[in-house]
Amino acid sequence: MTQEQALNILKTGANVFLTGEPGSGKSFVTNAYVSYLKRAKIEAAVTASTGIAATHIGGRTIHSWSGIGIKKPLSAWDVDAIASSDWIVKRIDHARVLIIDEVSMLDGDTLLSVDRVCRAVKRVALPFGGLQVVFVGDFFQLPPIAPGSSFAFTSKPWQEANPLVCYLSEQHRQEDPAFLRLLSSIRQGTVTEEDGETLSRRRVGRAEEVPGGALKLYTHNVDVDRINEKELEGIAGAAETFCMTASGKKSLIETLKRGCLSPEALLLKKGASVMFTKNHQQGMYVNGTLGTVTDFDKYSGYPLIKTRDGRRVVAEPADWSVEEHGRMMAKVTQIPLRLAWAITVHKSQGMSLDAAVVDLSHAFVEGQGYVALSRVRTLAGLSLFGWNEMALTVHPDVVGQDARFRDQSLDSEAVFGAMEKAERDRLHTAFVKAQGGVMPSASDERRAGSSGTGFSLDRVRRKHPNAYRPWSEEEDARLAELHAARKTVKDISKSLGRQPGAIRSRLVKTGLVLAEGV
Repeated sequence: MTQEQALNILKTGANVFLTGEPGSGKSFVTNAYVSYLKRAKIEAAVTASTGIAATHIGGRTIHSWSGIGIKKPLSAWDVDAIASSDWIVKRIDHARVLIIDEVSMLDGDTLLSVDRVCRAVKRVALPFGGLQVVFVGDFFQLPPIAPGSSFAFTSKPWQEANPLVCYLSEQHRQEDPAFLRLLSSIRQGTVTEEDGETLSRRRVGRAEEVPGGALKLYTHNVDVDRINEKELEGIAGAAETFCMTASGKKSLIETLKRGCLSPEALLLKKGASVMFTKNHQQGMYVNGTLGTVTDFDKYSGYPLIKTRDGRRVVAEPADWSVEEHGRMMAKVTQIPLRLAWAITVHKSQGMSLDAAVVDLSHAFVEGQGYVALSRVRTLAGLSLFGWNEMALTVHPDVVGQDARFRDQSLDSEAVFGAMEKAERDRLHTAFVKAQGGVMPSASDERRAGSSGTGFSLDRVRRKHPNAYRPWSEEEDARLAELHAARKTVKDISKSLGRQPGAIRSRLVKTGLVLAEGV
């Protein structure tokens, strides 16, 4: 199914499971639909199963949005208490659409809790209180973290919501045929000797040079911590130490410490690679933003961070807290940073990387290797320290279910493909009106890059032939050449066949200019 077809189905207001292989454009379609809902003045709750995933779509965690927090399962008293909270009621009551990204990592019990809270707040017996629910994700990727957890698609709320499946078939991250074959083999559980040889050619020794600036991905925190500590030690000078403070109920404090990605004692130096661990209230950074420590504020002593997109931020202390009935039960406070020369595979889900050094020799769960490898755009950008048997496996239950998802998607495609445009437009209009929205005008849709029928990649590529394709080394070299020749963004866009926004983004990403310079 194409991105445009999926978007047209979403606009009908049907419950949808939006899926596809990494790089197929799930986040792109999600963002396009959210933009459409904004133009239609329809309130959408944009959520995800994890903090990092939430940052990729500009939302919050489903646990935070629904008020369920970290507690499960919920008792009837818990549900009533959450449904009595003014701010939760206001949030859920205003929503008309609920989007849940990276649904593979959401277990069935958590989805059940969200469903119960939505029904209680909306006072409607329909799944999720009658909200249009959009599940987004790929079950071949990381499963729920808790041992013995069930997949979301097995839960009663999923079955009752009965989402239409939109299985995206285009590929916009990887275009390397050999790499795509390898990823497909892992996905289907049919890894061959040839695939093993392909991986072997990307293997490097631990003592060998690896690409400068490439992010390192490991399966365990202990390896991540070891690498980060070693890199920090390699920077001359004494480290500045920032200690976590805490108050409240001891058991809740310990829970907060486990959930807070910033360490109790944070050691930093100028030049340290770091990652923010919390969303900034004013949007200066989000959980997952990468950067470098450039200095320490001479008045407060807080670290000064230059993010990878060129922004400069003072990393001030942030709070992680637990509240019950409006009362603070526990709180920890720390600088929202952690060292980030290396991160875990779990933290990488949703990222797209030009280069990465990956160690899968201690992979311990199905899908872990698939996630790590599929983060990288090309084989040339991949360096491997090693892998084990588990690294190349996917969950057997998912293989069978995926075949059913593909069949269901073909059914959806056939039904909506046979539908006359007038009927499809009628469904779009009926949904908008039912939600109290305003149908976007034709001029609004044209300004949004559409013709009223949704996003069309083919249409975009008529003007920009290389739009949304991975960047090649040759293109990067040409970009640098044109930039050095003082060509305008418009001229570079025309020369490379890419949109002006993509040119600006790449100029920053390659370090040719700072963000404020484009």
